[in-house]
Amino acid sequence: MSKLAIHTLKASKGSRHTAKKRGRGNASGHGNYSGHGGKGQTARSGGSRGLKLKGFKRLLQSAPKLRGFKSIAKRPDEVYLSDLEKNFSAGEVVNLKTLFEKKLISKDAKTAKVLSSGELTKKLTVEGLKTTATSKAAIEKVGGEVK
Repeated sequence: MSKLAIHTLKASKGSRHTAKKRGRGNASGHGNYSGHGGKGQTARSGGSRGLKLKGFKRLLQSAPKLRGFKSIAKRPDEVYLSDLEKNFSAGEVVNLKTLFEKKLISKDAKTAKVLSSGELTKKLTVEGLKTTATSKAAIEKVGGEVK
């Protein structure tokens, strides 16, 4: 095999196509207008513009445009302090596993976040979960712990 150098480089087989020869008579399939259509606007470069979906065009134009950005990253499941109050007894550990067992989060949840909606009166230990500042304060106020 020859050494790789600039003068030995070749395009891979099948990657290069021969250009269609146009304007070589009607038998070639590219005669008469040589692939440029009829006379007028469509025969000129830059001509033949615009949406050509006739009846569907008005509907398409009147539809609201989807703007902005939608992240594909999975958001954490939300758990409220009121949920913890209802479903856990004092001294229990709250983590992803116990939340799933009590059916507070879905089985495919990667993370969960404790939000400060509702009141908490039980002393709980929250492990491996995200918390808002106010929910963390509410847990620690009752004597609980956030790890």
